Amino acid sequence: MFKVGISRDLLNASGAPIFGTPALKILDACPAVAWEFTPELVAEVSPDMAARYDALHVNLARVTRASVGRADCRLKIIARNGVGFDSVDVEALRARGILLTNTPLAVRRPVAVATLTMIFALAGRLFQKDRLVRQGRWDARNDHMGQGLTGRTIGLVGAGGIGQEIMRVARPFFRRMVAADPYADGAVLQARGCELMPLDQLLSTSDFVVVCCELTPDTRHLIGAGQIAKMQPGAYLINMARGPVVDEAALISALDGKVIAGAGLDVFEQEPTPVDNPILKMDNVVLTPHALCWTDECFHDIAASALQSIVDVAQGRRPVYVVTG
Repeated sequence: MFKVGISRDLLNASGAPIFGTPALKILDACPAVAWEFTPELVAEVSPDMAARYDALHVNLARVTRASVGRADCRLKIIARNGVGFDSVDVEALRARGILLTNTPLAVRRPVAVATLTMIFALAGRLFQKDRLVRQGRWDARNDHMGQGLTGRTIGLVGAGGIGQEIMRVARPFFRRMVAADPYADGAVLQARGCELMPLDQLLSTSDFVVVCCELTPDTRHLIGAGQIAKMQPGAYLINMARGPVVDEAALISALDGKVIAGAGLDVFEQEPTPVDNPILKMDNVVLTPHALCWTDECFHDIAASALQSIVDVAQGRRPVYVVTG
């Protein structure tokens, strides 16, 4: 039998899969597959787990060189629950001939909608106005005027699959869309109604700067103090990618000094972020726990895509969304 382990952190508090049960039918329909949720909840895939399973559907657990380093490693595929794979030692998997897959299509629309949700909350001063009602301070609403979007510019740092999906959903709301991405095709973006430009120009041009690129050695701290200083004083920085793309200390300093108007973060340099992080006390930010795009639809589609990749390998087919292998 082709033995499959599903990461135990994909269960909710009552022991049910957070992606629902329909996606599991993909595994049940394959007679060659036997599956289970991993008995242990781990921060890193252990060599024992790698020796126990032919496939792992992993969520938060890291996959390191040590994870797959033993001679009895039987893994043939690691199926990431999501699009990012910065938690996986790609070269270690490549050296062992282990496939790594992700789920790029499943997250595009949910992340795009989550991005707009963050923008709407910031532009409308949603949480400030919520507090006014709770505190009985209705008269103070005149001091919390929101911002309309139809005359403003959204700038996307990254124009891959998620960036282009944000363009699709954002286009009706903004006067102008711009993007910075050294690998993007300007003609493709132009067809989406978006102008390709250098990062520095985007930062000085945009009212809402949205970080939606991959975390790589080249993009770590891509947005630091120097870049934030180029933004307009009334602009907002929104990070929907990975925390380390933005220098969080530099962002906190900029927010404290009113260099920019505010920020929206779904991701942090350290997750969970420490309870003494100064950003938690700032009222010009909206913060969510790397989960703003999480919906029943999103998680079903992610799981269905990842589990289909596993079944493909079990049946001798190459999966569609192979990162390496």
